[in-house]
Amino acid sequence: MTTVVTGGTGVVGRALLKHLVDGQSAIRVVVRDSAKSVPEGVESAIGDVLVYPSLERAFQGADVVFHLAGINKMCVPDATEMYRVNVDGTRNVLTAAAAAGVRRVVYTSSAATIGEASGTVGNEDSVHREHFYSHYERSKYEAEHVVLNEAGDLDVVIVNPSSVQGPGRASGTGKILLDLIAGRLSTVVDTRISIVDIDDCARGHILAGLKGVPGRRYILNSFSMTIQEAVVLLASVIDRPLRVKYLPAPVALVGGTVIGSVYRLIGKQAPVCREMVRTLIHGHVYDGSRAARELGLSYTPATDTLTRLISWARAENLIP
Repeated sequence: MTTVVTGGTGVVGRALLKHLVDGQSAIRVVVRDSAKSVPEGVESAIGDVLVYPSLERAFQGADVVFHLAGINKMCVPDATEMYRVNVDGTRNVLTAAAAAGVRRVVYTSSAATIGEASGTVGNEDSVHREHFYSHYERSKYEAEHVVLNEAGDLDVVIVNPSSVQGPGRASGTGKILLDLIAGRLSTVVDTRISIVDIDDCARGHILAGLKGVPGRRYILNSFSMTIQEAVVLLASVIDRPLRVKYLPAPVALVGGTVIGSVYRLIGKQAPVCREMVRTLIHGHVYDGSRAARELGLSYTPATDTLTRLISWARAENLIP
C-alpha cells in the first residue's frame, strides 16, 4: 500500500510521517522544493497543490492520501493566497486523487470550522454561528465544504484538530505559553484554549485513515482549559510562579484593532490584529470524544504535553 502526504514538511506533517514510517510499506511526500529533506525511507515527489498535473503524477499508485498542506496565518495584509491554497488547492487534491484512483483521502481541516457559539462546547454536530473571526477560519470552512460537497465517489474522512502543540511547535497557542514562561509576555486575554498533543494529532490522522467513516468529521482535542488554569499548570511544571495579568476583552480588542490598522497601512503583517484578538476572546472548548469512541484514539494528559513542549523548547533555546 502506498500512502501519499501533502504538507509533509510542516510541523504536523513531520509528526505524521514519523508515525507512518513505523507501520507503512511505502510512503511518498509531496514537496514543492527538491531540497526539502524527508525522513529516511520516504519517497519525495515534486508537486504543488495549486498545480493540478503535479498532483495527479504524485498520486499515481496511491491507496490513501493525507492532505495536510495549507496556510495557517493571521493578520496577513492580503489573504488571497490563503484562500487559493486552502480552498482551491484542496479542490485540486480531490480531483487529482479521484483521477489517480486513490481509495481514501484524509483531509486535515481545523476545529475552528466547527463554529460553535460563544460559551458552548463544540462538537462535530454543533450548529455553525454563521460568522467568522478570521480569514483562516473562513478559508478552512470553505475548504471543508469543498471536501463534503465535491468529493463525488471519492472516499473522504475529515479530521478537525484543535490547536496542535508539543515538541516542534512554537507558534499559535504554543507561542503564548512559551512567551509566558520566558517572561516575554505578562498580559493575556482571559479566555479558554483547546489543545491537541502533536502525537495525538498524528495518531488521529492514521486512525481516521484506517477506521474513519466516509464523509464523517472527527475533532482531535486532547484537553481544554482556561488560560488561568494553563498558567497554574505551567507554573507547576517549571516549579516557579508566573506573574500574569488578564486583559479585559474590550481593552484587548481596541488594542488589537489599532495595532493591526497601523501595520496594514504600511503593508506589513502585524504581530497582533483585530481577527486574532476576536478569536482569542471567543475562546474554544472542543469535545474530542468521537475520535476516542469510533477511532480508538487515546489522548495525552495536559501535564505530559506541556512538559514535553517545555523540554523541547529549552533544548532549542526558545526559553531559558
